[in-house]
Amino acid sequence: MENITSAEQFRELIGQDRVTIVKYYTTWCPDCKNLDRFIGDVVADHADKQWFEMDAEQFQDIAEENEVRGIPSLLAYRNGRKIAHLHSKFAKTPAQIKEYLDGLPRE
Repeated sequence: MENITSAEQFRELIGQDRVTIVKYYTTWCPDCKNLDRFIGDVVADHADKQWFEMDAEQFQDIAEENEVRGIPSLLAYRNGRKIAHLHSKFAKTPAQIKEYLDGLPRE
């Protein structure tokens, strides 16, 4: 998963007319490291979406603006709008993430 390195890149990516998933993480987060163990398979199963990650501490303003209260969190965007938010306590297993992704709005 490619790491977002600037606010400009973030805005450009989420502004596209396709679903973009952004994983918010921090370097010290044990649940983030656990998620990293299986997220590759989830990404492969959902190749119709673009996937990126963003350090929530490095981009605190963006994380706050998007109401990221826990990490890891997976947020889905389309056309510059947040369309779904999977909070950290529900992002601990592949099944939880699959259910979230399967429930994303289709349009």
